[in-house]
Amino acid sequence: MELTERGAEIPRADKSKRRGRLGLREQNKQDKRARIRVAAGELFTKLGYGAATMRQIAKRAHVGLGTLFNYAEDKRDLVFLIFNDELDAITDTALASPPAGAPLIDQLIAVFRPHYLRLGENPALSRILLQELTFYSEGKQAATFQGIRRRLIDGIEELVRRAQQDRRILAAEEPAFVARHLFFVYSAAIRWWITAERPDAKEGLADLRRLLELQFGGLAPAGKVKARRSGGARTAQAS
Repeated sequence: MELTERGAEIPRADKSKRRGRLGLREQNKQDKRARIRVAAGELFTKLGYGAATMRQIAKRAHVGLGTLFNYAEDKRDLVFLIFNDELDAITDTALASPPAGAPLIDQLIAVFRPHYLRLGENPALSRILLQELTFYSEGKQAATFQGIRRRLIDGIEELVRRAQQDRRILAAEEPAFVARHLFFVYSAAIRWWITAERPDAKEGLADLRRLLELQFGGLAPAGKVKARRSGGARTAQAS
């Protein structure tokens, strides 16, 4: 039973009208958000991140400048308004991709593959994202982005923990520390890859695998270690 402030029950017809108004209001809000995302993406791609202005984006999205600022504080915030929903969905796909019990390096490539595939679809816009996410901690979209990134790193940490438990890798470090390091390798590799004139996801992932194999194998002199296959890459163990 829904009551007014004075305790009287709200007639069923009035309840329906109220729900309808709320539904239309939310629908209108989502429609504006979608138009802003599209307009910002188009202008950033066409004019460049530096040249596009908030006023131009508002005009293209058919919203007032004040309305635009309700969704994003600045252009940097707009970049994440464009990408956050997609990054969230990509992370869902990524964390569901690793085959259980597979070599850790294969699991990691499975996690990172959806990111390479998606970012490679629009390199110009993806370059802006990868440029702007460094030190991104303030803005209307910042908390959402940081939560998505944290979820990805936590997923990598869980893969590392299971690989340690199964002795698919030998590492004395805490899983969280190892996961952070692996994420750093990926973050640097994807930035290097996206600068190519025509980034190819297959080539980018092959390069990432090489970097991970180097990390797994280490750089110790061959005479002082015995190397063995573990986790799909060479893991050095002191003799």
